[in-house]
Amino acid sequence: MRIGILSDTHDRVARTARAVALLIDEGAEALFHCGDLTGPEVVAVCGRLPGYYVFGNNDFEEDLLRLEMARVGGTCLGRGGELVLGGRRVAMTHGDSPRDVRRLLALEPDYLLLGHSHRAADERVGRTRRINPGALHRASERTVALLDLATDELRLLKVDGK
Repeated sequence: MRIGILSDTHDRVARTARAVALLIDEGAEALFHCGDLTGPEVVAVCGRLPGYYVFGNNDFEEDLLRLEMARVGGTCLGRGGELVLGGRRVAMTHGDSPRDVRRLLALEPDYLLLGHSHRAADERVGRTRRINPGALHRASERTVALLDLATDELRLLKVDGK
């Protein structure tokens, strides 16, 4: 199973729509948004695929975001959580809270997805692969990630345009 990972969209609806289309074209079957959605319109464009969402430090209207997540059939993991998908344990948080990161790393998931830094990263912490897809706002290069859960292959995809 291939999952699309994005973060820090900061209400850039058109750019997010292009990123989602790119991930779908590359074979994504689900989307994971690592927070800082900012507005419900971003959730609406992510709703083209089954989606999992966490809140970031710029997601001030959580009730509106939750309503839109429910409308598109998405799953809200609050400030962070874990699920099993494609036989892999996937945890996700925004990354602004060291406490949440430590809590999720202690669960030893296969993957910990996070954003916040606006920089793409891929590293191992113990048995957990920690992945940041980069950002679609305030980033020198706007990127999202495509992860194949069956093969462990990760690809960073550049999102062009304004």
